[in-house]
Amino acid sequence: MRTETAAPVDTHCPYCSLQCGMGLQPGAGGVEVVERTAFPVNRGALCGKGRTAPAVLSSRVRLTEPLVRSAAGELEPAGWEEALDRIADGLAGARAGHGPDAVGVFGGGGLTNEKAYALGKFARVALGTSQIDYNGRFCMASAAAAHQRAFGLDRGLPFPLADIPGAGCVILVGSNLAETMPPAVRYLTELKENGGTLIVIDPRRTRTAEQADLHLAPRPGTDLALALGLLHLVVAEGRLDEEFIAARTSGWPEARAAAMAHWPELVERITGVPLPQLRRAVALFCDASASMVLTARGPEQQSKGTDTVGAWINLCLATGNAGRPHAGYGCLTGQGNGQGGREHGQKADQLPGYRKLTDPAARAHVAGVWGVDPDELPGPGRSAYELLDALGSEVKALLMMGSNPVVSAPRAAHIEERLRSLDFLAVADVVLSETAQLADVVLPVTQWAEETGTTTNLEGRVLLRRRALDPPPGVRSDLDVLGGLAARLGREKGFPTDPEEVFDELRRASAGGPADYSGITYGRIAAEDGVFWPCPDAARPHPGTPRLFLDRFATDDGRARFVPVTHRPAAEEPDADYPVLLTTGRVLAQYQSGAQTRRVDELNTAAPGPFVQLHPQLAERVGVAEGSPVAVVSRRGRAVAPARISTDIRPDTVFMPFHWPGAGRANSLTNPALDPTSRMPEFKVCAVRLEAAPTDG
Repeated sequence: MRTETAAPVDTHCPYCSLQCGMGLQPGAGGVEVVERTAFPVNRGALCGKGRTAPAVLSSRVRLTEPLVRSAAGELEPAGWEEALDRIADGLAGARAGHGPDAVGVFGGGGLTNEKAYALGKFARVALGTSQIDYNGRFCMASAAAAHQRAFGLDRGLPFPLADIPGAGCVILVGSNLAETMPPAVRYLTELKENGGTLIVIDPRRTRTAEQADLHLAPRPGTDLALALGLLHLVVAEGRLDEEFIAARTSGWPEARAAAMAHWPELVERITGVPLPQLRRAVALFCDASASMVLTARGPEQQSKGTDTVGAWINLCLATGNAGRPHAGYGCLTGQGNGQGGREHGQKADQLPGYRKLTDPAARAHVAGVWGVDPDELPGPGRSAYELLDALGSEVKALLMMGSNPVVSAPRAAHIEERLRSLDFLAVADVVLSETAQLADVVLPVTQWAEETGTTTNLEGRVLLRRRALDPPPGVRSDLDVLGGLAARLGREKGFPTDPEEVFDELRRASAGGPADYSGITYGRIAAEDGVFWPCPDAARPHPGTPRLFLDRFATDDGRARFVPVTHRPAAEEPDADYPVLLTTGRVLAQYQSGAQTRRVDELNTAAPGPFVQLHPQLAERVGVAEGSPVAVVSRRGRAVAPARISTDIRPDTVFMPFHWPGAGRANSLTNPALDPTSRMPEFKVCAVRLEAAPTDG
């Protein structure tokens, strides 16, 4: 039964990290999206995905009852008690037979803060396993690691989006914002209207690059060399902010020496970006009164992603563009709760409040909130890809919530095989995703409009999604799932199902940590359109922290740290057998693995399937025409999709979107080579060859 309300319910879009404000007007025919113009991030604007989000609430496309695999191997409807019993038995059996680390938990960057917190607690307290990570490891782990190294704290944007139009120059690295976060483009438009300049760095001329004052198109995998070359020119041209370097940073001599080994002519050869363009970029960036660098997955999803982001941070620090208004480095988080999802315990090495699992004081604090002995808490576990790669061998049973790695993981065919090799797999999701189709038990869980909970957007603004309607009969929340499983595993207390009660516990667990939410309440979020962390629970209400680092950085001495970095090749460079570079990304009408957006007719009409974008010169060499099938082959697999021929991409590079399963699955090709610090896979560059494929029929 749907809940009738007289006025729209204020909530937020379920998709990207903008978490755009929207209103939901429930009615007899379903729910309608209405504008919420007062919310400051999007001011009422929505992309097609947000506007059509209620379509996935339909019982026609979503799960409405538990499914269990029969003796004949088919998924069949079952009752909740049977399904939960089956899961508890599967997890407990693996633990009893092989030890606690034979049980794994895999979460998602779309889970609310309450769910992410409860999932981490469930893994460590109810299961006693260290083997928990989440798909946010595939999102901005490299930027997070670089943030920690340089600033001592990771928050995607250390300033609000509203600061962007006040900058004099913005360098946007590896982000097609016009397709991935359309409502945010207004900030770039306002930047230019205010006289600022936009530099876009992308191997393709995207919709975003078309708006740039300067578009640099480097060879995929060379962003690190590009950043170092720009810093070399800053030094050579005498454009350093010596006063800022002396007063607010450390480590400059070593970083300077590393950058000076990357002279402009060398960088031009490595990247393919002409020297005059490098010089112009430096002039635009340094002549502005305040400048920003914003990165996204392009430079981050590399086996050297942490160092690459570090090089862009070094450029900001050397020019004094950090720790002051309208300037600095920021990361454009991808997933809806990509920021909050990694702060509260579903990441392999973290406890709530962004505390380190290896810190005795952090363990003692969180254990005290949880009512357990600190020694009971396991240590750090495997990162996301390493956890998935260990399935069936080291990890025998897996509980997965809100992720679809059959489509989204690198070397996806291998990961699909590892999932099939498990003794037991349980998946909680809103739809029967490609991963859920492999499970022994599938649980139907509530969606964004059917539950209350908080998310944290890319600015570090903690937001409140409100329940606008009742879920269909037979659907329960993830918190209900975890509470039911914990009770069956001997933990009848400690896993509340009311989201506000969970959030209040999260507040206590985060208190005093780097991501301190203790001063944030549901009431404050509603009254203030979100609250920026850190927000301690002080004697007087803390205002929250929209802008970090204005007085000091979060390091022990308050100084930002330069980190010396050096360019190195991608893990897999082209050769005679695989002479072309592949890069991947998103398109406007689909989202992530497409598990939800591929069920929306309007979005499928706009983006019906995968494609291979390639330059006319490359198409001629391969012998393919516009729309004809082309096979892309790497050392890991093969994908086939129609050719889309365009001069908007480098002749040595092809692009595939990664939203689809089956023959056109881009992640059948991608390289799981990991960044040594962040453990981020190298999604954005690998070596492939192209072949004309037979036409069906």
